[in-house]
Amino acid sequence: MSRFPTLAGLAALMAGTALQAGDVTIPGPQGPLSATAIAVPGASHAVVLIPGSGPTDRDGNGPLLQSNTYRMLAEGMAAAGIASLRVDKRGMFASARAIPDPNAVTLAAYAEDARAWVGQARALAPCVWLMGHSEGGLVALLAANDPPPGLCGLILLSTPGRPLGQLMVEQMAANPFAGLLMADMKSVVASLSRGETRDPATLPPGLQPLFPAAVQPYLIDLFSYDPVTLAAGWPGPVLIVQAGKDIQVTAADADRLAAALPQAQRLTLPAATHMLKPDRPGLPLATYSDPTAPLDPGLIPALAGFLAAHSPIAE
Repeated sequence: MSRFPTLAGLAALMAGTALQAGDVTIPGPQGPLSATAIAVPGASHAVVLIPGSGPTDRDGNGPLLQSNTYRMLAEGMAAAGIASLRVDKRGMFASARAIPDPNAVTLAAYAEDARAWVGQARALAPCVWLMGHSEGGLVALLAANDPPPGLCGLILLSTPGRPLGQLMVEQMAANPFAGLLMADMKSVVASLSRGETRDPATLPPGLQPLFPAAVQPYLIDLFSYDPVTLAAGWPGPVLIVQAGKDIQVTAADADRLAAALPQAQRLTLPAATHMLKPDRPGLPLATYSDPTAPLDPGLIPALAGFLAAHSPIAE
């Protein structure tokens, strides 16, 4: 770990680096896709940051989430000399005009966009990395199965290592108040995993918000992917980042990904939550709602050290 820069060193670097940030667009299916670029003069590496599930924007915020995690990541990496693009998914936020219905998407569509963003990011640095958080890690894995020119590797942040339907059932089972919902939860996930939709009105009220009719076609597509199978398609460099206090994605997921990606390096942040911020004991959701809470102090130095150890020239 000694090769990783210190936080003081990163602060000094940022003080002496002229950063250039601004919005950029690329063509989408029916309208533009939008992102925020941070250009760092002389950068060897650029990162395309892919958001997690649902209506999560390029900064890591949404109707039920206020974390600023992605903005903090991009700004922290810039301080370490790493350029970035952090994107809005097609159909959402500033990419809303790309498709008329944000639910009419597939994982393959998101992967197509990720590959296009790699092409854009090559203007920022010669070596581009896909960094996916949570579900975004699956997008990165799928995109890497057909790697675009300039893609150097993957950074998987709190990424599931099991099919998403299975993971959702396990997450629900971990809730001590969800016992009465488990039979229906398993049933609806099984239906979607077979490619069959369910009428939300037939589900208990506690499950209806998880499985609205408009979202079920996307869930059917999403549940069809096994992250281990996706991972087997990428032979290049990978960093797997797992948070020790993550209540959504566990060490078992990182273990499965690591087994499928034997070339990967692993980083464990023992005190961090799914939002990659230090846990607040007794307040498991605090880091989901506090946009001022800082990132785990070990994250940016570790990312910088990992990238510094790899060639800046894409193969």
